[in-house]
Amino acid sequence: MFHTVVAGVIAAITGFASSFALVIAGLLAVGADETQAASGLFALCIATGVTCIVLPLVMRLPVSFAWSTPGAALLVAAAATTQEFAAAIGAFIVCGVLIVLAGLWPALGRAITNIPKPIASAMLAGILFPICLAPVAAAVEQPAIAVPMVLVWLLLARLAPRWAVPAAMLVAVIGIGVLAGPAVLASDAVRPQLQLVAPVFDPFVIVSLGVPLFIVTMAGQNVPGFAVMSTFGYRLAPRPVLVTSGAASVAAAFAGGHAINLAAITAAIMASPESNPDPARRWVATFTSGIVYLLLGAGAGLAAAVVQASPPIIITAVAGLALLGALVTSITGALEEPAHRITAIGTFLVTASGIAVAGIGSAFWGLVVGGVLMLWLRPRAGSTARRVREPSPESSPVGREPETAHE
Repeated sequence: MFHTVVAGVIAAITGFASSFALVIAGLLAVGADETQAASGLFALCIATGVTCIVLPLVMRLPVSFAWSTPGAALLVAAAATTQEFAAAIGAFIVCGVLIVLAGLWPALGRAITNIPKPIASAMLAGILFPICLAPVAAAVEQPAIAVPMVLVWLLLARLAPRWAVPAAMLVAVIGIGVLAGPAVLASDAVRPQLQLVAPVFDPFVIVSLGVPLFIVTMAGQNVPGFAVMSTFGYRLAPRPVLVTSGAASVAAAFAGGHAINLAAITAAIMASPESNPDPARRWVATFTSGIVYLLLGAGAGLAAAVVQASPPIIITAVAGLALLGALVTSITGALEEPAHRITAIGTFLVTASGIAVAGIGSAFWGLVVGGVLMLWLRPRAGSTARRVREPSPESSPVGREPETAHE
């Protein structure tokens, strides 16, 4: 049982340390001040902790939750969409309601998860790409902090991959502390507090932020989360998971939290045999992680103060290191089918451009362009028939390169 508790502690610390800076940066990007950003992180810790405690107790399964990391990346990318935090709060609430509806109305969940993989993956890759460029820029702009941070990440990526990002974050925090000095602790936001914000439901912000946030949270987190649990033999019913996480997201949104979802990477730590040989007892790990998240929430104010004191490029660079794996997976998924590669690249380019048209951000337009390209470039029935009758050299086994497996 000791190993099970330790697995829960490691999962919570890893999940928090690897992406809290991205959450703060994302909330600041859509108009939050330092206190509101700290409140948002605190609210997410509470929502994650409570769901990780309640559902495992009820279901006796190692079902675990985390905040939406792709969603936080979307907030960073959506900086041009709005600087009114109340409007962002309204979009967060809409996202949470849609997650609840996806649990109650299976057709909605299927519609989102059936978005063609080249489009969904390319949109996510377009969101992540500018952030993953940040370590390169940081190494030039802030070499004293960025270069040691990247070297530590690179070393541990080889020796202890699970700790690579938290260690890089630690190096960054030390560097920021040296630059900023004791002033970091003088901020009023250091004390943990929840600050409620009255939402504003702006249709343009809902379309450009709320709907894409729902899509990336479902397609980029919930779907992989269910797959991870299935890998370890746990068949989760979607309804309780989605309704619980959606309701918790709505509650957290009023205090600045963007969204929570079924965990994927950290779930593998707690649901695997390494946590406990007995599958019936692994729920203790997720229960433990919930308690640790509640404790970590007390440090949300300090985390926000550190992020605020940092050169922005450093925080984005840490996030970029954390998201490299997700970027690789997204690009691989987007370009997997040769017939849809132009569609995927078009979606990627529009999303990565960061444009805002009619007040609506690039993630939405990426989806629109991807859908149009897929419809326009789909093979015609006649050409398909000719290809069936006359195989092309690429489809012939002669001279064809062997396929390679990938994750």
